[in-house]
Amino acid sequence: MPLKGLNVLEFSGLAPVPFVGTVLSDFGANVTIIQKRNVMFEFTSFLNGGKKSIGINLKHPEGIEITQKLIANADILLEPFRPGVMEKLGLGPNVMMAKNPRLIYARLNGYGSHGQYAQRAGHDINYLAISGLLSLYGSKNTKPVPPVNFSEFAGGSMVCVMGILMAVIERYKSGKGQVVEANITEGMSYVGSWLMCSQDSMIWGKSKGENLLDGGMHFYDTYETKDGKWMAVGALEPAFYREFIEGLGLNIDEVEQMDNFQSNREIIANKFKEKTREEWSNANACVTPVLELDEVDQHPHNATRNSFMRKNNVVVPVPAPKLSVTPGVSSSNKPIAVSGQNTREILESIGYTQMEITKLFQNKTIFEDSKSRL
Repeated sequence: MPLKGLNVLEFSGLAPVPFVGTVLSDFGANVTIIQKRNVMFEFTSFLNGGKKSIGINLKHPEGIEITQKLIANADILLEPFRPGVMEKLGLGPNVMMAKNPRLIYARLNGYGSHGQYAQRAGHDINYLAISGLLSLYGSKNTKPVPPVNFSEFAGGSMVCVMGILMAVIERYKSGKGQVVEANITEGMSYVGSWLMCSQDSMIWGKSKGENLLDGGMHFYDTYETKDGKWMAVGALEPAFYREFIEGLGLNIDEVEQMDNFQSNREIIANKFKEKTREEWSNANACVTPVLELDEVDQHPHNATRNSFMRKNNVVVPVPAPKLSVTPGVSSSNKPIAVSGQNTREILESIGYTQMEITKLFQNKTIFEDSKSRL
């Protein structure tokens, strides 16, 4: 696996940083989480498959000492806190990279290390709003509508992974690590570069919901079928549009592509309601069924490619991209580490004796939960 041998230390946090750890783990890295007992982290526990966990009280001086030793032995550190938190703990990059010059210190937060909003709390909707991209979401004459929390993983987690891997490559040349400063707002903006830079093109130019790619056109939209399900249509090119219209059994001269958008939409909508989604699914010309999450692994295309797997009857995507020589392996089927489950094992690996470990448990510097989730 491409990242085999890299040791990652992940500080527990909300979903974007744990997903960074999951991606690195899926492609072979050894990931250890420093966890604390917090009910909020239950929402991200399913991202802990294949990871190890150590429970450390970071408010205890000895807890900081243990953490410093772990960082000194790490290749990559994943940090999810607001700016300044790690510095106050004595775990900031200046201190830790002096002890471990090869350390790649990855920070992922909402708004960045400085600026007016740096210390503010936020979530996907807030970062999208500040990036400007939220203004593009929604139909004509409606308020901006936030998508499901997806952007913070594309603009946050995956941009952070990209930065880490670039730093790993550079380290082979210089022998030194560096700080990877990722924030979700700027990451979203970067991922949305094409959207932002193309606003003066013919693709956009009109109000929200009236453009080529935002539902403004009848040939780039979704349509309900007879059985209450949906089909997605993306027949942009004239050749595909002709094939689409003819596939519906309509006359291209009566449903022209670049005219009568609203009336054409109604004609097409009525046509789609004559058959079920399954009956329409053989259509070509950029027409596809809108699949529900619990059926995507059963679709013939996805099933042939083994694009998904199941755990406890929940559909889970397999690692992407697929590498021909060193492909990733999903950590989803591995036991899920719970808070402090591997505390003893990890402390032993960095030189602590059983007597020292027992004392640390007694003074509540560390903790463990021995029951893993399968």
